[in-house]
Amino acid sequence: MTEEPYEIALTVNGVYRSAAAPARRLLSDFLRRDLRLTGTHVGCEHGVCGCCTVLFDGDPVRSCLMFAVTAAGHEITTVEGLGGPDGSLSPVQRAFQECHGLQCGFCTPGFLCTVTALLRDSPAPTEDEVIEGISGNLCRCTGYQNIIKSVHRAAELIAEQE
Repeated sequence: MTEEPYEIALTVNGVYRSAAAPARRLLSDFLRRDLRLTGTHVGCEHGVCGCCTVLFDGDPVRSCLMFAVTAAGHEITTVEGLGGPDGSLSPVQRAFQECHGLQCGFCTPGFLCTVTALLRDSPAPTEDEVIEGISGNLCRCTGYQNIIKSVHRAAELIAEQE
């Protein structure tokens, strides 16, 4: 039995997008399969690892725990939408590059979205705030030290821009 597709219209990375998908399609799968935005990674599919984190109306959410139909009419930002329109890296992306805050890169899109929201809400976080802010994202490669350095460096870069 095939499930009836629904037309799902939303704004993704500043662009109005629409595609038909079953009601039970997860947002992570909708982004990857239907909109061909493969930067959002799917790890545990239980909301534990944070790899699938995107910004939903500016707030970080686990896209593997959300049905795409619930995102209709909302604004989603994926890792592909964090940089500038000219392809330049955001301060958070630059900081992760400069401080080697990634190794295999699988968890990186989720970290970048999480840290973008963290620094918007707390522009000069303490060490404890950084640790708490990234605690929902798992990395199996880095040991977190360079990720923490990347967050502090991103805060510096953002402050320099302003």
